[in-house]
Amino acid sequence: MPNLFEDDRCYVLGDTELEILGDRDKLAQWRHKGVGPAYYKIGGKVIYRGSDLNAWLAANRVEPSRDSTR
Repeated sequence: MPNLFEDDRCYVLGDTELEILGDRDKLAQWRHKGVGPAYYKIGGKVIYRGSDLNAWLAANRVEPSRDSTR
């Protein structure tokens, strides 16, 4: 799968591309719990690097089991 985010771009809250991860409140919850993608906090501004977002997405990929019994 190609990267969903541009590796060399910085994304800030309010960028529509971030909505694929969740809304502003969801991203804030993840930052508070320490479970979301890596970010920078400069002053009061939250900045996500595209490469960090892509790495986080890849690490959270779920591979369904072909042998699932339900």
